[in-house]
Amino acid sequence: MEERLPVIKKPNPKSRSSKKLLVFLFIFFITLLLILFFQSSLSKITEIEIQGQQLISKEEIAQAAAVKAGDHFFSVSSSKVETQVKALRMVESVEVSKKFPGRLIIQVHEYPKVAYQVGENGQIEALLADASVVPVNVQGVALDKPILTGWSKDDPLKVKLCLAMSKLPAAYFSDVSEIKPSPTLPYPDKIKMYTRSHYEVQTTIEYLPEKMKYLDSYIASLQSSKISGGVITMLEADTHAPFDKESGKTNAKDIKDSAEGKDSKDSKEGKDGKDGKTPASKETDKRDSASSSADEKKPESQETARN
Repeated sequence: MEERLPVIKKPNPKSRSSKKLLVFLFIFFITLLLILFFQSSLSKITEIEIQGQQLISKEEIAQAAAVKAGDHFFSVSSSKVETQVKALRMVESVEVSKKFPGRLIIQVHEYPKVAYQVGENGQIEALLADASVVPVNVQGVALDKPILTGWSKDDPLKVKLCLAMSKLPAAYFSDVSEIKPSPTLPYPDKIKMYTRSHYEVQTTIEYLPEKMKYLDSYIASLQSSKISGGVITMLEADTHAPFDKESGKTNAKDIKDSAEGKDSKDSKEGKDGKDGKTPASKETDKRDSASSSADEKKPESQETARN
């Protein structure tokens, strides 16, 4: 009996054309979705947020970034924006981040300002640590730093002062409203600081890092002793003198100098004229003597005529 082998059915080969059709349809729909996405508002920048700026206006930063609402979200390079904004004079560093959909965030870190000054045209200018000047274009900026007055434009001591201030905590100068130069022969870098608590502080730029640590506590101790106002001298030693005593000494000295000057002038005039007589009085005596001599000679001439 012959054994029958089972018949194996041959599989029907799939059509290659159907596979190609599926691949084509897949690519077509993906392309269509991409086209629709890039044409929609989801692929565009809808909001530009600028943070951290104080002295530079948002308009100036946005202009430097060269990005505007409506630009393609994925075509904007974060590194390129950072480089362009960092080129601004006041900017120390920039961080740019993108958040889908359509949000661009520019975080600006400005160089620390140490003081302000009033420019030649009356505009407020910020001074950086290297004493470089940056005009303040933002309206309504709070002057939270001391104002430098009486300094020349290229004064090397101003550069030294700004550098020293940049290395100290900003809280040390929270009570200081104005700083002006007051050089003397012993202390060519001497300065005067005026505080909002009505004290005048005299020190030097060299002593500034050491003395500013204790200025607030020194003023607090004076106020606790009910001593308000006056001149605080912080050099080798720290001393305090009231304003009225200082002004009194000045007035007395001025009066004394004035009196001494007057006495010296009178003494000089006395020496110039003999016997304490001035040149005018000497001229008057000369005219009187001449008149007397004429009167004596007149009778003698009349007597000679009679004879």
